Amino acid sequence: MKKIYSCVLSAVLLAACSKLDLNPLAQASTQTYYDNQTELELAVNDLYRLDFWGNDDENSSDNLWYRTTGGNSVTFGTMTSDDGAPLSLWTNAYKAIARVNAFIANKDKAASNTSAAVITKLEAEMRLIRAYEYSRLITHFGDVPFLTAPMELAEAKGIERTDQKKIRDFIFSELDFAAANLPASYTTAEVRRLTKGAALAIKARTALYTEQWSIARDAAKQLIQLNVYKLHPDYAQLFQKPGETSPEIIISVPRDQAQQVYNGSGYVLDFISRNAGGFGAYVPTREVFDAYECRDGLPIDESPLYNPNDPFKNRDPRLTATLVEFNTQWLGFSYQPHPDTLTVFSSKTNLRVPNRDTRAVANFASPTGFLWKKGIDQSWADRQVEDNDAILYRYAEILLIYAEAKIQLGEIDNTVPDAINQVRARAYGVTPTQVTLYPAVTTTDVAQLRKIVRRERRVEFVREGLRYMDLIRWRLAEKALTKPVIGLPDPARQNRSKWPFPGVTPLDDDGIADYTGFAGDVKIIAQRAFDKNKQYLWPVPSIEIRVNPKLTQNPNY
Repeated sequence: MKKIYSCVLSAVLLAACSKLDLNPLAQASTQTYYDNQTELELAVNDLYRLDFWGNDDENSSDNLWYRTTGGNSVTFGTMTSDDGAPLSLWTNAYKAIARVNAFIANKDKAASNTSAAVITKLEAEMRLIRAYEYSRLITHFGDVPFLTAPMELAEAKGIERTDQKKIRDFIFSELDFAAANLPASYTTAEVRRLTKGAALAIKARTALYTEQWSIARDAAKQLIQLNVYKLHPDYAQLFQKPGETSPEIIISVPRDQAQQVYNGSGYVLDFISRNAGGFGAYVPTREVFDAYECRDGLPIDESPLYNPNDPFKNRDPRLTATLVEFNTQWLGFSYQPHPDTLTVFSSKTNLRVPNRDTRAVANFASPTGFLWKKGIDQSWADRQVEDNDAILYRYAEILLIYAEAKIQLGEIDNTVPDAINQVRARAYGVTPTQVTLYPAVTTTDVAQLRKIVRRERRVEFVREGLRYMDLIRWRLAEKALTKPVIGLPDPARQNRSKWPFPGVTPLDDDGIADYTGFAGDVKIIAQRAFDKNKQYLWPVPSIEIRVNPKLTQNPNY
């Protein structure tokens, strides 16, 4: 009888990653597959899908609020072992891991007709993908089952969790192999394949998330010294179609309407304005708006440039690249949520039309007053399709990882502000040496630099899925995710002299906003909850524990 290979976990068993006792004549199996280069490449290519890649949900942070459901099980503090989010991550990660393990176990079957160099490069891609999956698992679940080869079903049912530190070290060694055996770059036709830089980027982020500062520093430095990547000159354009081939992008997953890989009308309508035919349901929070500094480099509660009655003025340019500024044209309409602006000008018709983006006209207009601009263009409203590539790792993150790791190590030299200033200067559309044209960082104080780099990460990576893990690793989730979501008061209660905001929002040393002093001039639209006694780790899915009682659960779930 042939062996039965199992991925251990029931979700993966159901995903057909097992090696069965039959060789189906109409489809591939591990018995007949991996026999040539084409089959090896197909096996690798199948893992270049968004099912197996992704950053965290922005709705799990204090940056975004979804009107339809409010928050999610993270921000409502309701996550259980039956929750869909941990099950999805767990299932998809182990699917990918099982496929990588099968590839490595069978790749040499193609040795007679495939060059060793090709097999090694494909193996490097696969080992990188497996390392990435384990990185996602340990940073969310802690200790997890550790599988590096196909396994007998009987053995799989008794597997236990492995210390995350052992898996972390394995991740680093696998990424070292990948970096040593992958090219620094490809031709244009192959631009989306994994590279040496991809391996180093995953290593740098994993080391940062696991507080391995020296490893994070060194991996980031190695990537910088490849001289392959550079910041895109236009921050806003980076997240549009013209930015998809930018040398800033290290890992992205292509999406294209012609290839039937895109988000459909439901997703699109939740992001675009009501005047443009959407729902405006996924909205920026007041907290993310208040996080952007003024042009003098100071937070809004310290800068004399900030005016709560003209709050977009004198702010970091990334603010208006990320959120729609009031009284500007957006998707063919003037965007103005003011309760007295009952009509707006439409550039589509050259007429004034009812303003459905104010709650004085439409009850479900954005409750915070804000709409997303980053990554959204006119074609969304016209096609009701979102097919921008999904950017997962980019060069700006590497610069800030390098700076943060050096700060944590106390290694303050000129490379630290230089790394931060590259990112800041790009936001202002200038070079880092033009220090009078942007708020260049000059301090060498460790505490100040730590605050600066954390603020920089928040505003640079808004809506890219990095904020959640920053809150987790900085142990700020218990503070940020227990604050209420703040919106504009109802139109009848809006004090017009205090439009849009009643005063300057106080920010603490962690950049967390406090709206308690504004009383009725703001409205609580949702109450978040985060249980610090359990939520810093996700629960092991209950279905896995039912299948294998030797899998223990994380505390307090």
